[in-house]
Amino acid sequence: MIKILKKELANYFTGYMAYVCASAFALICTLFLWFFDNEFNIFNIGTATLSSFFFVAPWILLFLIPALTMRSIAEEESTGTLQWLFTQPVKICGIVWGKYLSVIFVLLFCLLPTLLFIYTLEQFIAETQILDYGTFFSGYLGLFLLGSSYAAIGIFTSSITKNQVVAYVSAVFVCFLFFYAFESMASYNLLGGADYYIQKLGMYVHYNQFLKGIIDTRDLIYFGIIIALFLSLTNYNLEKKK
Repeated sequence: MIKILKKELANYFTGYMAYVCASAFALICTLFLWFFDNEFNIFNIGTATLSSFFFVAPWILLFLIPALTMRSIAEEESTGTLQWLFTQPVKICGIVWGKYLSVIFVLLFCLLPTLLFIYTLEQFIAETQILDYGTFFSGYLGLFLLGSSYAAIGIFTSSITKNQVVAYVSAVFVCFLFFYAFESMASYNLLGGADYYIQKLGMYVHYNQFLKGIIDTRDLIYFGIIIALFLSLTNYNLEKKK
């Protein structure tokens, strides 16, 4: 697994993908939070909070993370190197986890520059004001778990096709389905009491708990199940290909 992880990290960081994704993520968030005249602009909100960032960031990651994962396995299969990997002294789960953890490192690399937003807020607040660092921590934890779930979904869709574009589109679709589609479906109140359970199937309601400063074991377990489910499906797909 370590060899796969090092290889993937080298591909991301010796090339341009990790830097482009981190720059794009930071730039888009900065424009929405500090420059564009919209409802997410912190100056328009008038309060020292990063709620706008935690609202915008999941939608940006929904498109960025699949861009990172689309080549993970699809490229290996299209070039024929996947079969070569199968002949190496590494388990299938080692391949999956090596590729998955490399995306997690890039995710952290993307989130790290946004910590400057907290420093910027500190410069604007009055001396009598105190920032809610607990909410910042829980918000970043929720965003990290959400991005990690996106990564697991992206690795899975990359394992079901040789075409990277198909892998990307499929990942965006499935991520959207889990993040917002269930929430949107439940909001119509078409199924009575069942709407509550449909809402709980989606990531949105669990992610929102972190934004309220609530770190609930049930939400941690939910994201853990999503990640484990899609990594297990990826492992199963590779076992079949082998």
